[in-house]
Amino acid sequence: MPLTDLGAEGVLLAGGGRAILLQLANPAIGHAVADHSNFAADPLRRLRNTLTYVYALVFGTQAQVAAVTAMVHRAHVPVRSATYDASDARLQLWVAATLYDTAAMIHERIFGPLDEDDADAVYREYAIVGTALGMPAVLWPADRAAFRTYWNEQLPQLTVDDRVRTVSRQLLHPSTGPLWMRASMPSARLATAGLLSPELRDAYALPWNPRRERRYERLISGTARIYPHLPARLRHWPKDHYLRKLG
Repeated sequence: MPLTDLGAEGVLLAGGGRAILLQLANPAIGHAVADHSNFAADPLRRLRNTLTYVYALVFGTQAQVAAVTAMVHRAHVPVRSATYDASDARLQLWVAATLYDTAAMIHERIFGPLDEDDADAVYREYAIVGTALGMPAVLWPADRAAFRTYWNEQLPQLTVDDRVRTVSRQLLHPSTGPLWMRASMPSARLATAGLLSPELRDAYALPWNPRRERRYERLISGTARIYPHLPARLRHWPKDHYLRKLG
């Protein structure tokens, strides 16, 4: 399976909250976002920009790729601090890693595991998420086993403090934004909490108990029964929508 097949699936959006909270738990990223971003004013902006960026990289024309990379670079210019530099390859690696790990997790839960060859192919291609911003290709772990080693080394270094928790609350409890988005947030919060590790769930003070876990499992299992049978035009609608808006 090429990345174009996996990346087209709109269900991957269910992992958006997990990926963002993992990124924010890197102290350099989390504090920079807390200082320079305002999720309360535009709660969809980070997710929208990330989706546009990834869709353009995987499916876009050369002009669209150039446009989104320039957009990301412009957005990062004012977001600098003593501990954060958006051009830091190690931070670019972490952002790309959170997107890959989340996409792989969601795809496995909904469609089942990929075979080894397809899983390896998707993994290799995912490096583009970081290399398009300047991350040296050699920094992307050599294979999935090396990635898992890298991932397990990063998790103990993640830290969530009050500033980052405030940003997460703005993300998960938006007071503005379209009605459809706010109506979907209870399910989004449940999916985000369920996809995180217990340690990060506790760090972000996300409520969890056996009842919520049962609801989460029903949500995932129900999606796995229904989603794969939907027409491709529905499953791929987010990708088509964001690429059309990009022009």
